[in-house]
Amino acid sequence: MRSRFRTLAPVTVLFTLLALLLPTGAVATAAATTPGPLPVVTPRPQEMSRVGADIQVPSRVRLVISDGVDRPTRDLVTSVLRRAGAARIQDGPGPKLTVTVGRIADPRVARALRAAGGRVPAQLPAEGYALAAGRASVALAGADSDGTYYAAQTLRQLVSGHRTIASVSVTDHPLMPLRGVIEGFYGSPWTHAERMDQLAFYGDVKMNTYIYAPKDDPYHREKWREPYPAAKLAELGRLVRQAADHHVRFTFAVSPGNSICYSDPADLAALEAKLDAVHGLGVRSFSMPLDDISYTRWNCESDRAVYGNPSSEAAAKAQSDLLNTVQKTFLDERADTNPLQMVPTEYGDVTDTPYKRVLRERLDSRVEVMWTGTDVVPPRITVADAERAATVWGRKVFVWDNYPVNDYGQAEGRLLLAPYDARESGLHRQLSGLVLNPMNQAAASKVALFGGADFAWNDTGYDATRTWEAAARYLAGDGPGAHPGRTDGTVRSLLAFFDTQHLAPTFGAEPWQPQAPELAARLDRFHTAWEAGHERAALRELRPYARLLAAAPERIRAGVADPGFVADCAPWLDALSLWGRAFERTLDALGARLDGHDAQAAQWFAEAAADARRAGEIRTIPGETRPEGPVRIADGVLDTFLTEAAGGA
Repeated sequence: MRSRFRTLAPVTVLFTLLALLLPTGAVATAAATTPGPLPVVTPRPQEMSRVGADIQVPSRVRLVISDGVDRPTRDLVTSVLRRAGAARIQDGPGPKLTVTVGRIADPRVARALRAAGGRVPAQLPAEGYALAAGRASVALAGADSDGTYYAAQTLRQLVSGHRTIASVSVTDHPLMPLRGVIEGFYGSPWTHAERMDQLAFYGDVKMNTYIYAPKDDPYHREKWREPYPAAKLAELGRLVRQAADHHVRFTFAVSPGNSICYSDPADLAALEAKLDAVHGLGVRSFSMPLDDISYTRWNCESDRAVYGNPSSEAAAKAQSDLLNTVQKTFLDERADTNPLQMVPTEYGDVTDTPYKRVLRERLDSRVEVMWTGTDVVPPRITVADAERAATVWGRKVFVWDNYPVNDYGQAEGRLLLAPYDARESGLHRQLSGLVLNPMNQAAASKVALFGGADFAWNDTGYDATRTWEAAARYLAGDGPGAHPGRTDGTVRSLLAFFDTQHLAPTFGAEPWQPQAPELAARLDRFHTAWEAGHERAALRELRPYARLLAAAPERIRAGVADPGFVADCAPWLDALSLWGRAFERTLDALGARLDGHDAQAAQWFAEAAADARRAGEIRTIPGETRPEGPVRIADGVLDTFLTEAAGGA
């Protein structure tokens, strides 16, 4: 590798930092009299078009709320208008801007939609909405309560930092019925505060599902028979209310498979008592994961008498009986409950087996079966995979996607911050829903969850890079009232940091997403120029990116609006500061060597090596991550470059 640093003579390596890092289609900041480009709305709407010039937000706004609009939607619209510059919001005539909110079936709302330059769709699916902003009028029209709330979330993204609302017409609805997150990882469960924050975030990105299933909550798995202590039950009640306020379905999961006696009426009674306690809190959706358990043994001798010797087929019979009983004797007898969800013991492939055959034939057709893809951590999920899964399970499957979860050995020391990717367009036709299993680090998980929300809403229009950049802007607080000039630097720093945490491992040796592709591409261009004899140009073109990496941690700490994200990433930011400084020092050393200052070059190479060693000693936060270990920053890319550069001296 030393030959990469030997040749002499100049050429310029093409690269432009802004062009590569700034998102396309950014929110318009032109004067309100000039139509701008379409704003970036996440999830991407099914239809969005320009109506005219952007609307100036006056100091007084008239807000008309029709019947059936809930308090969270009213509060959201009000807060968006206030942050957009409306000092006074009233319900009577007078202001130059009128905002109308309600169900599309309300004739007044439909008229307001037309008056604002929008159209009233002939049919609007559940959770859908139409929105129009034009002619000094804004109308938010939902197919139902959820759709009206989602229209308000879109309005939030149409407001720029220059007191304008983008003048657009939107017709939109989700393609997947269930979209969200399953807190199903091993290791330290999220705190109550983290869950409350997550539920608000799900509302922002139009996710409608949260499944409470932390493996290391003892009352979820090991102590499933025992009732929750009063304080913990009250905490769950607050989560249920927070979920409802953000139009998220709170799904309570209990996992009895490690110890249940399927044929024991007392165990069934204990299970139903557990479910009934949270039903009293307002929970109407339930899940029973039977993953990561054995079907080579029974937990009681009576199961052997009823179902025979242990086997996958016998386990499927016992599980079917249990699940069918819960569906018919518990859920069917309570109003407004949703179909039971379950995770099968065989959850990660599409091979037909005796276990799958029994469940396919015996399990109540309403029960939703969760499936992780063609592996525990699948490198891709295709429409053909989902079709085969639907065939073997006898119903559309509900995908439990193990990304960005980092609770396994190959993810040691890593944040998984690559964009949500490698899931095929068109999957909505084969799936009943999609939930992502996040990291132990709740706020850091938002980067990938942003993509999962966008994909589940509109997989046919999904653009992984667009959504990745939108996630960075969200974390930087680029919303109503923000000034783009003050957030752009934070966004660039976030994207550079994300790139150093881009590697997405599987359970095998090969990752399904590569490490640091942006940095690797820049280093490849550097090597090409260097080997062509254009060393000084190569150094000149690479320095700004090294500077960006070195400065990114401080910029992120100062500029990111989400304190949880900064806390989650603290060890990685500390390490990046050192790696970035080592990167800069290495380029300094290469320049000194070109100038014939060998002693200075040696000193700077030594300083870079010392910084890299210190960075390698930084570990994950104790008790926060499973497994714990040294944090990794662009490993295999940046460290390799620094080693090769020093070796060429």
